[in-house]
Amino acid sequence: MDATATDVEARPGAGRRAVVLGGTGFLGRPVGRALAEQGYEVIAVARRAQPVPYAAKVIPLDLATADADEVTALLRDHEASVVINAAGGMWGLTEAEMEQANVALTERVIRAVAAQPTRPRLVQLGTVHEYGLVPIGTSMDEQMEPRPVTPYGQLKLRCTQAVTAATRAGDIDGVVLRIGNVTGAGQPSVSLLGVVAAKLLAAHRENRPAVLDLAPLGSQRDFLNLGDSVRAVALAATVPTPGADVINIGSGRATSARTMVRLLVEVSGVPAEIKEAPAAEPETQWQQMRIERARELLGWAPGADLTDGVRELWAHITDDATTANVSPA
Repeated sequence: MDATATDVEARPGAGRRAVVLGGTGFLGRPVGRALAEQGYEVIAVARRAQPVPYAAKVIPLDLATADADEVTALLRDHEASVVINAAGGMWGLTEAEMEQANVALTERVIRAVAAQPTRPRLVQLGTVHEYGLVPIGTSMDEQMEPRPVTPYGQLKLRCTQAVTAATRAGDIDGVVLRIGNVTGAGQPSVSLLGVVAAKLLAAHRENRPAVLDLAPLGSQRDFLNLGDSVRAVALAATVPTPGADVINIGSGRATSARTMVRLLVEVSGVPAEIKEAPAAEPETQWQQMRIERARELLGWAPGADLTDGVRELWAHITDDATTANVSPA
């Protein structure tokens, strides 16, 4: 057998199919690419069919309204080996719409996975916001009781609880990755860094300094590069995690929103004045995760500096702007 064939067969996804729900989104798109590079045949499912920059079949399906039978048939027809649930929503949705797009969707996915004649692995993408806030200096591990303080965090916790209950009951092979605040290419435009990037880009285009009027930036969060989070998801697709149905994926350290904004300004090279609103009360908002379980079970650890994710964010938004301004020949 030649080396090329050996290399292909050695890839962990060779001969397997991965269904990525939310496969054209901020996380779903690069996750699909990573799985394709591992040899998986990737089926990307999204509300609207959009091209993806890798070989994949894209299926348009509104998972927030599709019933369980539709999802069951989709997984069965494509003989899914692994299902990545990167679908969901929070930006611009009412609380009722968020519940439908997260909890109801996840419950249907669980039923669909449990109904398969094979046993596909379900990787549910959770969030650090399920934990809520803790005293400054505390590192949150998977045994800590979650106490989310936002509607989104509360809904994502319900998703996690549904997946872990089904996993513990033996109905599915599932794992939840509680992922930190992700930074990278394709950052949602309504996120803090997405908003700042848009303001910097506008100033850059107009050859003027940027004025950034922002809310208080003292909150400390566990930020994580997009590439590191994608690598964790790809590992969870293939590496068994017996006895561990929730795994933290973060940088393992808290970084202030102020630091992240300053990093983005520095990377952009755009002169900027940051006008930060005063905090109404002492700033004690803190999130920092322990990530030992990810190291032990997945062999994963964050590998990039936070500046790398900010550079990717800025490069992506400026590339998109350049492409949009190029007229067809």
